[in-house]
Amino acid sequence: MKSKKEVLIGFAVGIIANTLGTLLYILIFSDLSIVETFEAAVAQEHIGSLLALGAILNLVAFFGFLRLKRDYRARGVMIATLLTALVILYYKIF
Repeated sequence: MKSKKEVLIGFAVGIIANTLGTLLYILIFSDLSIVETFEAAVAQEHIGSLLALGAILNLVAFFGFLRLKRDYRARGVMIATLLTALVILYYKIF
């Protein structure tokens, strides 16, 4: 059962890293506020691109866990990244 807990920790880290990556991208590269940038991305159908750029921070978490020999946590980050990819796919199709 320890492995399930480790995967859940990795999943949470992946979601948090993706959220922080998206917010960091908005703060650095956007002249608008966070809410205005998000609304503009939804209106212009660029929300998938915004999420994808935020997911870059998951690479750091994934390889960090691999370096620390925390394979189950790295697996959780991978699941979070795949979930993000499915959300991006949803926004691109619909």
